Amino acid sequence: MSVEEEAGRFDRGDGVELAWRRRAGRGPGVVFLGGFNSDMTGTKAEDLSAYCAAEGRAFLRFDYSGHGASGGRFEDGTIGRWAEDAASALDRLTEGPQVLVGSSMGGWIALLLALRRPERVAALVGVAAAPDFTARIIEALPADAREAIAREGVWRRPSAYGDPYPITRALLEDGERHMLLRNGRPLPISAPVRLLHGQRDPDVPWELSLRVAEAVAGDDVRVVLVKDGDHRLSRPADLALLRRTLASLLAEDGG
Repeated sequence: MSVEEEAGRFDRGDGVELAWRRRAGRGPGVVFLGGFNSDMTGTKAEDLSAYCAAEGRAFLRFDYSGHGASGGRFEDGTIGRWAEDAASALDRLTEGPQVLVGSSMGGWIALLLALRRPERVAALVGVAAAPDFTARIIEALPADAREAIAREGVWRRPSAYGDPYPITRALLEDGERHMLLRNGRPLPISAPVRLLHGQRDPDVPWELSLRVAEAVAGDDVRVVLVKDGDHRLSRPADLALLRRTLASLLAEDGG
């Protein structure tokens, strides 16, 4: 039975309001974590909302600060700040274990949440998960970008998905504090993990999902590579794969 999606906002504690949409339903619920400079109205989020409605499954999506309908400036955001936004949304708007679905940067946020709130994470799905992506940005910065960041604290990076977006010194420096794969230590995550990645992803190398799988301490980890898949993995066949992956995890959980 389909349940109407409700929408709202909450103050995260410093006057910045985060926008959200959710559906009531049975658990474990599903929480969608969007990507860098993306929002909760993207194709994957909409498809998951419809899927959860049809299944009577609880579902939450939200915008990080500086994204979409939420308050705050994008330039003020960092990985740590957006991870706190996600933790606040998880704590305030959901109950019991949740399946986290993280797209691109959302995959990094999902891993951080699984480490911080293990009792709240029933499973984790990464779609082109991009932990530690700020390190790759630093490595690829052209000379003029390095100069702009040193001089002004920000560089506007051209994007294939829309207008140029700001890369700030604060984002890069904060990212260093949240690296997950650099030290070679295992990630103490025991929940099931599924990692979907397109092998024609121009933004996040698919080999990164193999590194994440190797780092996760638990054994219930699977990587699915889509040979002709791009970064977004939002074609009908990709969305069907995501739904099947989610359905399988929920069935295994008994939900």
